Amino acid sequence: MGLIVQKFGGSSVADAQRVMNVAKIVTDTYKQGNDVIVVVSAQGDTTDDLIEKANEINPNAHKREMDQLLTAGEQISISLLAMAIEKLGFPVISLLGWQAGFNTNSIHSQARIKNIKPNRLQAEIAKHNIVVVAGFQGINRYDDLTTLGRGGSDTSAVAIAAALKADKCQIFTDVEGVYTADPRKVENAKKLKDITYDEMLELATLGAQVLNNRSVEMAKKYSVELEVLSSLNPIPGTIVKEAAKMEKMLIRGVTKDKDVALVSILNLQDTPGIAFKIFSKLSAKNINVDIILQSFGRDGTKDIVFTVSKDNGPLAVELLEEMLDDCKIVCNTDVAKVSIVGAGMESHPGTASKMFEALYETNINIQMISTSEIKISVIIDAEDADRAVSAVHKKFIPND
Repeated sequence: MGLIVQKFGGSSVADAQRVMNVAKIVTDTYKQGNDVIVVVSAQGDTTDDLIEKANEINPNAHKREMDQLLTAGEQISISLLAMAIEKLGFPVISLLGWQAGFNTNSIHSQARIKNIKPNRLQAEIAKHNIVVVAGFQGINRYDDLTTLGRGGSDTSAVAIAAALKADKCQIFTDVEGVYTADPRKVENAKKLKDITYDEMLELATLGAQVLNNRSVEMAKKYSVELEVLSSLNPIPGTIVKEAAKMEKMLIRGVTKDKDVALVSILNLQDTPGIAFKIFSKLSAKNINVDIILQSFGRDGTKDIVFTVSKDNGPLAVELLEEMLDDCKIVCNTDVAKVSIVGAGMESHPGTASKMFEALYETNINIQMISTSEIKISVIIDAEDADRAVSAVHKKFIPND
């Protein structure tokens, strides 16, 4: 009937019982007449366990050697799943990332896919094999193994779907789809039937852990239709696709992100080009800057405040202290970013004030604000994050 790419995360293949459950899902899809390519992550906490083993030997190991180690997790998963599918009586073959044609750049631990040479995948599909591919990995021009970073298996699956023009890419997780907030933390969180690429990309970037943001970006670029659904409960999930009925629901999701550090540069000399020098220095060290706030100049000085990931906070301070004199640099890691996302937001006045009202009513102070056409983010104290998400969600998506 068509070509279906299915991706299963680590929790979906965490033990023998779940591996057999995934094998049944895959073979049921195959029995419907579809060609099937399956992308699999490492089992359960395997990646974390491997990192822990590496740290016992050498906490400062070269990233090339870490990639050599971490790719072993997916190799275990694809072999076990292939064995399970074989046990059910279906033709199957497992392939590592490089065998499936994944060519990447040479940035170990955060590699980017340069291209996929799908010859082997096409040949195996032509033989009517179910193909099980190791996600999260590829090979660079030096024939070294590389990994794509956390959530890289999502990106692997979408890349295969794009390269082979698959009819659908299904991302199986331990939740039943994309919700308006984390259903484990927020009362009355609602599952969305569908969501636009732009909305999903914002949610993924702002802390929602359902999909990797790079995978959504790639799906949008190549018009790959995604479906997020549960590997444990066989019900329809959430479709991620082009914009449709954007004004039907104003707010599509509320997220929190505690992986945030707030860096403040106080009493900075107000000279031309200083902002360029600061942020180009950070960019050269691959430090991604999110929200930026600059004060009006006063007495020849100004303040610049911005956010980075928590891990990058100390490095950002170190770099800034090397290049700046006569100013104070402070890093606060006890903060969180809370955001609302909705493609219809721009055409609805009062959205921001409604969000701020919810925070005011809960006695939560806002430290920074950032807006775009489809999202509003605020920086608050980390200890207030869960209360903030619940209050904002209730304000926009009240209980039935």
